[in-house]
Amino acid sequence: MARYQSERIGFVNQIERLTIVRVVRDSLIHIIPVLIIGAFALIIQTFPVDAYQHVITTLAGGAIMKLSELVYSGTFGVLSVYMTYSVSRSYMRLKADPEANDGGAIIASLLSFFILAGAYLPDFGLDCLGPKSMFLSIVTGLLASMLYHIMEGAFRSRRHNLYSAGADRQFNRMLSTLPPIAIVALIFGLLNLLFMNLFQVDSFRMMLSHLFNAIFSIGKVDFFKGFLFVLLSSVLWFFGIHGSDTLEGVMQTYFTPGLAANQTAVAAGQLPTAVLTKEFFDCFVLIGGCGSTICLLIAILLFSKNTARRGLGLAAAFPMIFNINELMVFGLPIIYNPIMLIPFLLTPLVCYSAAYAAITAGLVPVITHEVAWTTPIILGGYTATGSVNGAILQLINVAIGVVIYLPFVRALDRRSEREKQEQYEAFVTYFQSHEQELETVQLTGQQTVYGEFARGLCADLRQGMKQQAVLYYQPQYRYDGSCLGVEALLRWKHPLHGIVYPPLVVKLADEGGFLPELEEFILERALSDRPAVLRQFGEHIKLSVNVTGKTVVTQRFLQYCKRLNQKEHFQGKNTCLEVTEQAALAFNEDTLTTLRSLKDLGLMLAIDDFSMGQTSLHYLKNSLFDMIKLDGSLVKGLHSQQNCREIILSITQLAEALQLTVLAEYVETEAQRETLHEIGCDCYQGYLFSPAVPLNGTKAENCK
Repeated sequence: MARYQSERIGFVNQIERLTIVRVVRDSLIHIIPVLIIGAFALIIQTFPVDAYQHVITTLAGGAIMKLSELVYSGTFGVLSVYMTYSVSRSYMRLKADPEANDGGAIIASLLSFFILAGAYLPDFGLDCLGPKSMFLSIVTGLLASMLYHIMEGAFRSRRHNLYSAGADRQFNRMLSTLPPIAIVALIFGLLNLLFMNLFQVDSFRMMLSHLFNAIFSIGKVDFFKGFLFVLLSSVLWFFGIHGSDTLEGVMQTYFTPGLAANQTAVAAGQLPTAVLTKEFFDCFVLIGGCGSTICLLIAILLFSKNTARRGLGLAAAFPMIFNINELMVFGLPIIYNPIMLIPFLLTPLVCYSAAYAAITAGLVPVITHEVAWTTPIILGGYTATGSVNGAILQLINVAIGVVIYLPFVRALDRRSEREKQEQYEAFVTYFQSHEQELETVQLTGQQTVYGEFARGLCADLRQGMKQQAVLYYQPQYRYDGSCLGVEALLRWKHPLHGIVYPPLVVKLADEGGFLPELEEFILERALSDRPAVLRQFGEHIKLSVNVTGKTVVTQRFLQYCKRLNQKEHFQGKNTCLEVTEQAALAFNEDTLTTLRSLKDLGLMLAIDDFSMGQTSLHYLKNSLFDMIKLDGSLVKGLHSQQNCREIILSITQLAEALQLTVLAEYVETEAQRETLHEIGCDCYQGYLFSPAVPLNGTKAENCK
């Protein structure tokens, strides 16, 4: 079973790495704003309530209706044009050829699309440019861009022959695209003529419609013809072809007459017998749109753990109530998504079969009333059949569909989790390998994949900071083995990635503008943990908390500490602020006054990472600090670099003269401890003694 799952995942990954899949997905993401705006414009026009329709068609001379029609025409009305542009742009970006001119590729693709769509025909209009031509736009955008890329490469060495003397660079660059664009247009023009002559049609687009009409001309209207209609419509949708519009001729010829036949029978006092009508498909199969996607929507909203997917579901929910599901189909996306192929095809077929069986068995009346395709679920089933059983049948189909879609939604979640974890690991590796360089770089401001991931992680931290952040405590020891204190260390447990690299957390909070809030939270949490910390590590130990240099000198932090002191009473409680040096302290009078005020509250001050970064002896001359913590790189280089030993020796001698305690971090071996003792450092922190542990975790055996 595990081997089968591994092979299946491998196959899915191979499919998703195909150029066509990657390009189409990127293209659909780029046109999501168009889909959202167009969907709401369509709802405004088609909301199936007579009173509402009367208002929008008469209010202000029908201005609302006209405005929505204009917006629809500019979005869904020319959706295939947007898609052609987006596919060509995505393909050229995927190629990442710095010499390629994506503007020329886009022009070649649009020109080829209009040729195949039949722009030369007298009756050519917006109807030919909407969702029904999406497949044509995808194919044209890909093939035309591929051809253009090949042709431009072939002509690249001859560009200078086309340059116009005295013209600016941009003019000459676009002039060089003329030969490849012309060749691409010629090839697509010849291709269109070939299809026109072979199939006796007006354009390539019309060929598809004629082909499907011929397929359904065989046999009578029965269960199997309806089954084939649903299957073929779903398959077309999956590959980006607007199945409903492509098979509209089939619907009008074989299924739409069923309603009129039923109404005639009722008028004549006879029983209606036509099960398959247009309303049958709209109400019981295309619930929420093609693929019975309202079932997918419910499965996502109730069971998906993916925030982005749930956000898409919420955005798509309102249009899908009225069976407008382009946002879900193109936004998830469903098309060209191998994970969604099975439920997208299976769910409408199961719904079709269940509805056909229910009506044939007499459990639900035959449809005798016309219903607009935008009529919401429950209301549509009741109106079409004139019976509450019709509404119940819709609900049963939805429940069945949710069950079918659910395991695939969970599979999508698992895949997203794997992808996000891989991205996270790559991002952390990048951050760790460039940590010093990134200290002065706005990571969340970068327009790169790392910048995008940093922005997402920063948003997660801001939202879950107080719920997901925990404190670990690393004990500090004297040479004789007694525990002198503990340092509270922030650990952010991301719900997906686990413990996030701590320096990255601080940088993200800093860039996000909420580092002071995070540091205040850490201090307050550490103080609330104090009783348990004392029980775990010793009654007279020092509790240390990190605060960045830019925060510790602010009036905000001082006032916060004063408020905290009213209930905590810092005096005599050995609470120490370890000032980390991300920025040098400016020792002006305001800074000195703030630090003295913190000392007056009973807080101790320590200099973290001393002798590295921005640190200078200015920190010591005002007698404000109680402890020096050696930078970890000095301890790590103690036995490999003689200079590290000499630097530490100088610091310990200076600290002894100033009556300051020196503590060495990253002490991991007995040899390091003994050498540090020899040169005057008798306080330690590191893995030799204990890692940072959660509260009530394993107590280090040397603590007394």
